Amino acid sequence: MSERVAVVVGAGGDLGLDTAVVLADAGFTVTAVDRTRKALDELPDGIRREVCDATDPAVAKHLIDRIAAGSGPPEVLVNTLGAYRPGEALATTPEDLRLMLDVNLGAALWLSQAVVPHMRRRGGGAIVHVSARPATEPTAGMAAYSLGKAALNHLVRVLDLELRPDGIRVNAVAPQLLDTARNRAVLPPEALAHAVRPEAIAHVIAFLVGDLAAHISGAIVPAYGA
Repeated sequence: MSERVAVVVGAGGDLGLDTAVVLADAGFTVTAVDRTRKALDELPDGIRREVCDATDPAVAKHLIDRIAAGSGPPEVLVNTLGAYRPGEALATTPEDLRLMLDVNLGAALWLSQAVVPHMRRRGGGAIVHVSARPATEPTAGMAAYSLGKAALNHLVRVLDLELRPDGIRVNAVAPQLLDTARNRAVLPPEALAHAVRPEAIAHVIAFLVGDLAAHISGAIVPAYGA
């Protein structure tokens, strides 16, 4: 069993799946997490699987505690969870805002709370959350989504200040648009001109959790495409 344990949440999606594979190839013992077992079916053998809804704070804590008991205290947490709902600010409903905050912000907070005690006991660790370009560059037509991701960026910076003394680094990677089969099916070619392959973002994440990024924390790393 590897002494370097990584947890990838949202591993049923394209970015989470590629991240789990890249970290496993880098020598981590990886546990991949998603809401449904079927979403994890494409993962290769050797990557552990957990099914749960990490947007629930109680579930997130039980999940991380269970992984730590079975594999060892996590050195790495990667949270690729995200939800998108378009809509202008004046048309945003309470349901829209709750969903965007619960998934894009809440899950990051609950997972961070759950994993930090284990990272403190092991003497350090690295956390990466996935943000988005509209979090820093406001875009019309996605008000609630932008607010949720902007709050996530601020959380990353607050966690950096609070956890850096413990040797725990917290960063985010911020894509604009991922080149996935789902996006190619619904978006016109011109919208996909600058889309980035999930595997490329996964390698940025692997860098941020690796030893070469030992002095990087509190960063929101743009990955917008050419």
